[in-house]
Amino acid sequence: MLRDAARVAGLLLVVVCLGCTLGGCSGAPGGPAASRPAQTPTAPAPPPASPTAPAASASPPATRIGNATAAPRWLGTRVLPVGPNGFAAAQKTPPELRDRSIITVDDLPPPPDGRFHATVQAVPASVLARSSWSKDCPVAAADLRYLRVSFRGFDGRAHTGELLVNARAAADLVTVFRRLFAAGFPIERMRISSATDLNAPPTGDGNTTEAFACRPVRGNKAWSQHAYGLAVDINPFQNPYHKGKVVLPELATAYLDRAQARPGMVRPSGPVVKAFAAIGWPWGGDYRSLKDYMHFSASGG
Repeated sequence: MLRDAARVAGLLLVVVCLGCTLGGCSGAPGGPAASRPAQTPTAPAPPPASPTAPAASASPPATRIGNATAAPRWLGTRVLPVGPNGFAAAQKTPPELRDRSIITVDDLPPPPDGRFHATVQAVPASVLARSSWSKDCPVAAADLRYLRVSFRGFDGRAHTGELLVNARAAADLVTVFRRLFAAGFPIERMRISSATDLNAPPTGDGNTTEAFACRPVRGNKAWSQHAYGLAVDINPFQNPYHKGKVVLPELATAYLDRAQARPGMVRPSGPVVKAFAAIGWPWGGDYRSLKDYMHFSASGG
């Protein structure tokens, strides 16, 4: 009986070892068998994703959409020294911005249907808090309105912008931006600036379309029409301010040549001038003592 039992045990040992050779057996943790991958016809499963890693389906930011390209990495980061007159010196436009056509990065959800939409409401406290408004401004918060309007980007897509404007100008400005959207006039960015934004050291390459800004007239102590919510600046980089040696934004000198038409420029007989003229707002490009190509205001100042 013992001999037969030993023979059976030996036979079982051979079968087990043969099975391990053909199919692979797992030994004790850390043993040689554990370090060998199983020989299977399918690829091994990928390791679990890190909780902080982006989803596999997320696409990288676009570098080109139509004729528009992503912003240079250095945009907004190179601070310019300010001179004794309070302004930074005008400089030659970098090659990347000589024909500026930048893809809009959405600050607000774009219109899902790609059409023009607009809302007008009293200014929410959270919006007022991130604006440049304070009790020292020449307009009461109750006399301002918060606008959200659609605009067409240089990428050809519909986006949503925001403006703070005087209550008595809100409906007219919705009409203006509806006309610009219909005309396909491109705008790079439209958002509300904070007091920190207004007082930040200049980089000379900003291009935010906006209305309310609680500040005086450039080089003056009187309140600007922007401080009342009764002025709008359109694509400042393509339409700079120019007086003597002062150019704002400082890197926009290539756009002082108004004979060379490029997308986003305000033209004397173009859709922007016509849209604002329809609500009675003159254009700063018609000023004689200086040129403020970005600027439109209710008073003409």
